[in-house]
Amino acid sequence: MAGRVRQSHVVATDETIMPMLSVGQTKQARMWVYVGDQAHPYNVFDFTLSRGRDGPKQFLKDYQEVLLADAYGGYNGVVAGNQITRAGCWAHARRKFIDAEKVAPEIARAAVELLRALYAVEKEAKDVSAAERLEIRQARSAPILIELRRRFLIWKEQLLPKHPMAEAVNYALSQWSELNVFCADGAVPIDNNVSEREMKRVVLNRKNSLFVGNQRGGRTAAILASLTSTCRRHDIDPQLYFTQLLMNLPQARMSELPAWLPDQWKLRHAARLANLENTPPPAP
Repeated sequence: MAGRVRQSHVVATDETIMPMLSVGQTKQARMWVYVGDQAHPYNVFDFTLSRGRDGPKQFLKDYQEVLLADAYGGYNGVVAGNQITRAGCWAHARRKFIDAEKVAPEIARAAVELLRALYAVEKEAKDVSAAERLEIRQARSAPILIELRRRFLIWKEQLLPKHPMAEAVNYALSQWSELNVFCADGAVPIDNNVSEREMKRVVLNRKNSLFVGNQRGGRTAAILASLTSTCRRHDIDPQLYFTQLLMNLPQARMSELPAWLPDQWKLRHAARLANLENTPPPAP
């Protein structure tokens, strides 16, 4: 699954804290997710002992396409010196303007109104091809981006450096190249919400389980999360999938493992059900 995710044109990624039991207290380890594109429909989780760049750098060491992520500086070392294009997340940028609304409501309303127009274009172009989406974005989103940058530069001059709204403006300007990637590639999403949703499930599990026992436990949690998340992505009942997987995996050859990927298993399972429905009942 990890190998196929690395074949994606766009990989979306995010991370969150995953406490690990340590001597006298818990250690703040991390759980990362890497979401493959539609041609490589797998969600792969990875457990690391820290938030350092070594985790994503190791996972993406052979990757050379588009990495969709937030502004976390650790990704800079991942994309530096290679062919990876880093794409930014407009949902993060919009959230910062909303958070600062109380201290600068007029600026927040103006920014959110322009961002709403960007998302309206995305809604209309949701079901078209990447090439058609790119044409629509360049015709309608590009002018909005030009106006957004013009407003940002004006607001930056008006606000004190430590003002909360100045922080929102500076975030967008510092990520401007990354935030514009979607307007140059129709296959790149406007935001990173797809991987953020997966992280919310990790946060929920963290509240229930509190921590992993050790590094091996974190790795096991990542493997199970990868399979269950990918099952949800393909509308598969995880319990049914795991029941058949664990019964058959001990006898499976290495060459047969691709057939047990959740999407491939779903095709075989549907074919079996169709065959059973078409099989005539035995003669009395």
